[in-house]
Amino acid sequence: MVHIRPARIRLGAIAAGLCLAFAAHAQTAARPIDLPAAPLERSLNTLARQAGVQILFAAPLAAGRSAPALKGDYTAQQALERLLAGTGLVLRRADERTFRIEDGAGKETTLSAVTVSASANRSGTTEGTGSYTTGVTSAATRMNLSIRETPQSISVMTRQRIEDQKMNTLNDVVKNTPGLTMQELGAGRQRYLSRGTLVDNLMYDGLPITIGGSAVEPTGANDMAIYDHVEIVRGATGIMQGAGNPSASINLVRKKPTATSQVSVSTSAGSWDRYRAELDASGPLNDAGSLRGRVVAAYQNHQSFQDVVQNERSLFYGVFDADITDSTTLTFGASRQKDNNGNGYGGIPVAADGSDLHLPRSTFLGYDWEFWDRLNETAFVNLEHHFDNGWKLNLKANKVWSKLDQTSTLISNYGYTSSDIFNQEFLSGSYKNRQGSYDFYASGPFNLLNQNHELVFGLSKRDEAYSYRGIGILAWLTNVNLGAWDHSSMTKPNLSSSLPTHQHQTTDIEQKSAYVTTRLKLSEPITLILGGRLDWYEHESSLAYGSYVTNSAYKVTRNLTKYAGLIYDLNDKYSVYASYTDIFKPQDYISASGSLIDPVLGKNYEVGLKSEYFDGLLNASVSLFRMNQENRATRLQDQTQCATFGFLTCYEAAGKVRSQGIDLEIQGALTPSWQIGAGYTYTKTKYIKDVNKSNEGQPFDTDLPKHLLKLTTTYTLPDEFQRWRVGASLYRQSKIYNKGSTYHIEQKSYNLVDIMLSYSPTNHIDTQLNFNNIFDKRYYQTITSLPSAGQSVYGAPRNIMLNVKYKF
Repeated sequence: MVHIRPARIRLGAIAAGLCLAFAAHAQTAARPIDLPAAPLERSLNTLARQAGVQILFAAPLAAGRSAPALKGDYTAQQALERLLAGTGLVLRRADERTFRIEDGAGKETTLSAVTVSASANRSGTTEGTGSYTTGVTSAATRMNLSIRETPQSISVMTRQRIEDQKMNTLNDVVKNTPGLTMQELGAGRQRYLSRGTLVDNLMYDGLPITIGGSAVEPTGANDMAIYDHVEIVRGATGIMQGAGNPSASINLVRKKPTATSQVSVSTSAGSWDRYRAELDASGPLNDAGSLRGRVVAAYQNHQSFQDVVQNERSLFYGVFDADITDSTTLTFGASRQKDNNGNGYGGIPVAADGSDLHLPRSTFLGYDWEFWDRLNETAFVNLEHHFDNGWKLNLKANKVWSKLDQTSTLISNYGYTSSDIFNQEFLSGSYKNRQGSYDFYASGPFNLLNQNHELVFGLSKRDEAYSYRGIGILAWLTNVNLGAWDHSSMTKPNLSSSLPTHQHQTTDIEQKSAYVTTRLKLSEPITLILGGRLDWYEHESSLAYGSYVTNSAYKVTRNLTKYAGLIYDLNDKYSVYASYTDIFKPQDYISASGSLIDPVLGKNYEVGLKSEYFDGLLNASVSLFRMNQENRATRLQDQTQCATFGFLTCYEAAGKVRSQGIDLEIQGALTPSWQIGAGYTYTKTKYIKDVNKSNEGQPFDTDLPKHLLKLTTTYTLPDEFQRWRVGASLYRQSKIYNKGSTYHIEQKSYNLVDIMLSYSPTNHIDTQLNFNNIFDKRYYQTITSLPSAGQSVYGAPRNIMLNVKYKF
């Protein structure tokens, strides 16, 4: 239970009053306005977002009218007067933040026709809003709901925040998202975790794909140039994804073509010879505007604070919208991201007892011929049809083709557990991964017992084909000298003649699903969301390792995933909620009877308080959560009963892990000039049941922080300094560690501080300087799990990045 003291309420009221007073002052000051010629209704909505005001008008008044282009420094009232010039419409000012548009001829309009255009974003698209939040998301239920209406913890990384913090990759997004942790297993490998559990799915525009169990391999670190925003739902999301872990869903929402022409070019340069360029062009492709297109291209050449390590990336994205009829739109597009990485397989080793070797952060214990190259291609299509009664049909498909080729090395003390003698391992391999995700659903409103409700039902399918070939040599070199490393001391081996293929692995997965979710308005303050999903899951795999060959296949039939959420509106700003969600994860283990053990079942329980202010411009939430992973495979103590089946090992579904804690978050605008995104998460994970009874009650994963605090804020200076923006970010995490009987590996708690300064000399030019880790904190982004793993990774030292963007 959350207790709020009266003194805190008074302080909150004072703070709110100051915010409103500041907002009122901001509306009387001129600010940069940049509007293209467009239909009047669109211009009014865009102006409301840019100026941070509300504009009330009857929809028929704007129909058929157009507005001129408007560029320059204007107050909200001045800009509105210029947009309405010659239309015969009259502008009335209701208060400092609200304007009303009326018919100058004195014609009456009915209340039902009134449209509210405000700075809150009700479309879900965040580009151009300048906001750190969104007005609508479908990431949790496939229904378009506000953050407050969704009974789970949700964060949104908007386009503005992505640009303010220079989040060029998905790694950057995860680092800055409340409650999420990013671990690097080497310079080219990463994995994402939430609530103590690995995130094993990504979504593109709501369609899921699988990401690797040990690293995010099929996608790499997605470049963010092609995405409008990222939606993160923490906890189980089985209704949306089907099979997976009860950790979080990460939904990457692509940029879409715009109805008006816009072009931007940006260049960046920073520490360690990091250079980047982007082009983004969008607009109508015919006079009627029924065909629209957009292309995004990016190229970067990044050196690193580590010796030798570098990245070269090329990115291309194209998308088209075609209005087949007034009610039917076809969207199709493709992307290609190529990464040529010069880096090794792992990171920095530790001593045999787990202590830090205090190597320089520039240390790279590999060779100048090592590489880790990825190619990621996608193609997608979406057909959407709207009916006059508010219902719509949606057909979506997404395909992903991924390739990886790598030849690299890893330093560890494998084989020398009691002394600081290090070996060098050699690894080389390649994989191909093909995934498809398809979804067909219908959604819309219905009326029952004089209340309006919503319903979504659909069918979906996912498939994956994975193939890997590779070799690994555990002691390629022995007793290596870390203190006198020469990156050119060894030539690249001829793999075709000297090293045979040691491992070949293939995996084929297919999942078919049927699902339904509904939002029921039980009474004016009470809403119930219910959902269910049936999944049919098939898995086949083979592994050849030297002379050892094994094949496996299993099925999960009609697994039922459940969803329930209850929301009670306390008033028009606050609501409390409780929810239950679950998800299943098939596992390839055999029971004593010879049958497949049950899938791991992830159950997520959550209660919380949500609020929204300034018509949804600012969202805040506090939630308490508990997540259980049940049916985890545990090895049977008595293996003699398995012998009759010829199995090496048999298991039972008896393990249980619990994660519980608290999430606090605020995202959005404190005033039209002041944006904030902040979150604090406390997570405690422990074993509830385990075959090793001594584990029960002990922490489950100690190299994940219990405490995470992430804060960023930006502020546009007032009056004659309004072309300047300043910002700062704070990251704090508690200590992490891994320990065994002979070692203890630890990274103590640490703080990171970044600052940002932006200046727009004209309405077309934006300049921005990001100064990261300004106190040059030395820390490990990730610590190795064992001394023999050699995968500790340093965080980046102090660095800067200058970006210049020109908008046509």
